[in-house]
Amino acid sequence: MNKLFTRLLLSVLILSCIHSSAQTTDSIFRKKIVVSKVSTAPKIDGILDDKVWESAPIASNFIERQPVNGKPIPDSLKTEVKIIYDDLGIYFGAVMYDPEPDKILKELTERDEIGNDDFFFILLNGYNDRQQSLQFIVTAAGVQYDAKMTNDSEDSSWNAVWFSEVKINDDNWVAELFIPYSELRFPKKEVQTWGLNMEREFRRTRTRYSWNYIDNSKGGFSIYDGEIHGIENIKTPVRLSLQPYLSTYVNSFDGDSEVVFNGGMDLKYGINDAFTLDMVLIPDFGQTKFDETVLNLSAFEVQYAEQRPFFTEGTELFSKGGLFYSRRVGDAPSGYPNLNENETISSFPSKVDLVNATKVSGRTSGGLGVGVFNAVTKNAYATIQNSETQENREELVEPLTNYNVLVLDQRFGDNNSISVINTNVLREGSFRDANATAALLSITNKNNTFRYNVEAKSSWVLTDSTKFGMEGRAQVANISGKHRFTTAINFRTIDYDINDLGFSSNTNYINYYGYYGYRYLQPRGFLNNLNLNFNLNFNRRLQPDLYYAYNFNFNSNFVTKDFLAFGGGFEMTPFGVNDIYEPRVKGWYVKQPAYYNPWVWISTDYRKKFAVDLNTDFQKFDEKNRQIAEFRFSPRFRFSDKLKLITSVSAIFSSNEQGFVSFDNSQIIFGQRDRNTLITSLESQYIFNNKMAANVSFRHYFSEVDYHQYYTLQRDGSLEDNSFYTNPHDTTYNSWNLDVRYSWWFAPGSQLTFLYRNSIESFFENSGFSFSENFDNLFEKPQFHSFSIRISYFLDYNRTKNYFSKPQKEERVGLRFPPKMTLGNNQKG
Repeated sequence: MNKLFTRLLLSVLILSCIHSSAQTTDSIFRKKIVVSKVSTAPKIDGILDDKVWESAPIASNFIERQPVNGKPIPDSLKTEVKIIYDDLGIYFGAVMYDPEPDKILKELTERDEIGNDDFFFILLNGYNDRQQSLQFIVTAAGVQYDAKMTNDSEDSSWNAVWFSEVKINDDNWVAELFIPYSELRFPKKEVQTWGLNMEREFRRTRTRYSWNYIDNSKGGFSIYDGEIHGIENIKTPVRLSLQPYLSTYVNSFDGDSEVVFNGGMDLKYGINDAFTLDMVLIPDFGQTKFDETVLNLSAFEVQYAEQRPFFTEGTELFSKGGLFYSRRVGDAPSGYPNLNENETISSFPSKVDLVNATKVSGRTSGGLGVGVFNAVTKNAYATIQNSETQENREELVEPLTNYNVLVLDQRFGDNNSISVINTNVLREGSFRDANATAALLSITNKNNTFRYNVEAKSSWVLTDSTKFGMEGRAQVANISGKHRFTTAINFRTIDYDINDLGFSSNTNYINYYGYYGYRYLQPRGFLNNLNLNFNLNFNRRLQPDLYYAYNFNFNSNFVTKDFLAFGGGFEMTPFGVNDIYEPRVKGWYVKQPAYYNPWVWISTDYRKKFAVDLNTDFQKFDEKNRQIAEFRFSPRFRFSDKLKLITSVSAIFSSNEQGFVSFDNSQIIFGQRDRNTLITSLESQYIFNNKMAANVSFRHYFSEVDYHQYYTLQRDGSLEDNSFYTNPHDTTYNSWNLDVRYSWWFAPGSQLTFLYRNSIESFFENSGFSFSENFDNLFEKPQFHSFSIRISYFLDYNRTKNYFSKPQKEERVGLRFPPKMTLGNNQKG
């Protein structure tokens, strides 16, 4: 360990020296546009006939970003964008010429989705630091998409309320947008200078054009912003919005029905120009998407995606360092009841109720980002029954708990940052408490060709005793040119544990990593893109030292000029693996044979009405008859610009795999098993217009496990036949989910949703059912049916206050809605 810390210390010192010479990327050419202020707001209708547009400055001379980087836009696709501003916000009027306007692609989708569409794209950076931007996109079908961009990382869960209309004309299409200042972030200065870039997607040829030139050969595109000048003497309006909701659920399970009514509210308040308070009061997450559950036989829990809107929106600061896994908040209880003789658990809560949750986040003009998250959950109890007396009692399995995250992220230069993150979990009483801390340093050199990263993390878990663990990482990456490489060293100590508010699985290792990649920077021959990469991983156990695994893999990705994408790869562990996790006991390991794993995939052109994705993967072990074969077939059909269907069938066949089964007295029992898994899914959407959509989502997961033989694990990692262990462990698991959803965005930021949900889960302690027998058994299980209605309404302070203004003041329309604005087909923000 001393050698390890010495290596990391040297890395930090080297990076400190590099930092002293790091400079900004001011040598990058930045276009500038000086915009003018208007006293009358244009009508947002997709027609640029308002007088205020006549003398507006024009941004033009767009440049191809991909596939041919740096080529001027052809005259036939000339793109001009007019920009003006007033006391309420900033306006964009984009005219995008097209010699064949009847062929403009305009598939309707739900909000925050882009299908087979032309679109217009705006990146606005109020602090002009080339590291954080707000993204606003409108498609030729009038659908809005918005996101936060941080160093080219996109968070599309962020939603704003802004306004847009599109119109297709004889030789062009027009996108007219209004973005209120209440949705932007900028410093409190008399004279503003904002970062700006704009892009146009010409979908028929899948060509992207940007206003300010973006060099694809190095760095990320966020550093290539141009600039807006001329915005002066504007004030950030009061940023206060409320979103009250009402919901009702009619639930039925195993013959029992209940009707539930909920009401609550989300609140957002701009504390100042930089920081925003988000709060959810009496939360309701009953209409979130179902989890894609699996039969888990591994040593680690499955990490499911967060589906709750409050926890997915605006989390770019909180995700730094990987310490925050928001599903821990309101997840399963951390405790387990103490059972007396003749007692069994009759009910155990699967979730803990959330009392409230609060986020405060933002970034100062000096580049300091601050994020504070806090949430409180209720007590949760298990019900225990005495089998002799039939009496019930309750026992606390999760007490009142507070979850807290604090993030400080200081940016400097154009692409550098240093961050400190702390997470804390405090449970009332004698239950487990936990704390985790991380420090991160990321530096890019002055030429934007190399990036250097150092991370140091620690965890404390407090129960009857204190458990302390550490994680560290140092990395150097070449991020420019055709040839790119990365080298890194990572380690985790045996007691590293962030699972109270984060997610960590394997521990007690040191990893040495190397990467080499080659890519086309311009189309060549019949290919638009080519990307090849080679990866080496060498892993050892830390305590006590032991060879763990040596892994090599190769990946390839090709895209033809007809937009057929295909590729493949190969992976191998030529020296086998000493698996230190599968035994489930510290200090033990099991020897796994070498394996060789080729795969290929193909994805046809999504511009076509019919497209298909196909994957095949074959893993062969250096052991007789032991292999894993995987196939996935996913066709999709777009019947029209309103209706599409996506289906998927995946099959995984694993033969003679060996894995942990159980403990038998002091012995660790392994089993040899066959496992077959079939996953079928369907997604279908009918989009009535850009405010109204119907969606059907279906998934059936089936997995069957059949054991042939049992073994006892030996101290040297080998397996010895065990003919005395006869406990059955064959398994058949089914998970069935169906959602039918109708959504109507009836006003900006406001939504009405109807949802019908049907779900079934079955677990049988045997295998070998026929196809029909399996479904007969599945549908004999209790089914969960739920029909719910939820309505939420967006209330903005600046708009609402005018409802109560005196008659003589009614002409002063609120800051969010300019005087001549029509809502038209605007969608939820």
